[in-house]
Amino acid sequence: MQLGKRFAPFSHPNWLFEVKYDGFRALAYIEDGRCRLKSRNGNIFRSFGQLADRVAAGLPRRSLVLDGEIVCLDKDGRPQFRQLLFRRDQPCFAAFDLLYRDGIDLRLSPLYERKAALERIVRNSDSHEILYVDHVEEQGAGLFDLACARDLEGIVAKQKFSPYMNADERHWVKIRNRHYSQWAGREELFERERHREPVAGWHSCTLVVEASQNLLKSIPEREGDLQGLL
Repeated sequence: MQLGKRFAPFSHPNWLFEVKYDGFRALAYIEDGRCRLKSRNGNIFRSFGQLADRVAAGLPRRSLVLDGEIVCLDKDGRPQFRQLLFRRDQPCFAAFDLLYRDGIDLRLSPLYERKAALERIVRNSDSHEILYVDHVEEQGAGLFDLACARDLEGIVAKQKFSPYMNADERHWVKIRNRHYSQWAGREELFERERHREPVAGWHSCTLVVEASQNLLKSIPEREGDLQGLL
């Protein structure tokens, strides 16, 4: 599911509103005690292998596909992008949607039902590296004001009855804090780090590494089904 963009915050009873976490968007494929973290483009986040192992350990005997964000949080729970970029702190996976659960495709279910099921799964997890991205109903303008006051990236507005589909980006809308301090110098930072790649091609806009063909072929078939929806 891609995000649309909107400049003005709003409130509406048919919408849910979440804080926008500043990190690397990822899908978590969990099955048979293993987890693979993949980018929207289908690339494996190989540099977050330890995080993937901890996520899998926290959800044993489950078969799941989660949508979320890889982030590093400070002591106040605020994402710190540079800490994540330079691997200076322990990352975690902030989950905000549930696509598959134990063989059941949930993508056509309403968002509020998927989030309720996701919250139960995360609350019962044994891993501190999996976070549930909570939401408020209706009061988007108020949440946006709080996000700006705490110097967060912004919020994401989502239609509460919407399925997980990419046909209409108006279902998920990002509302950015234009005064977010961590945007300052980011383009220059990306360009500078591009010339310090430990392995050629490791840095792209999402800072991921393409997995080998053998790894891609080993991914369950349903992962391929999801690529058109991201």
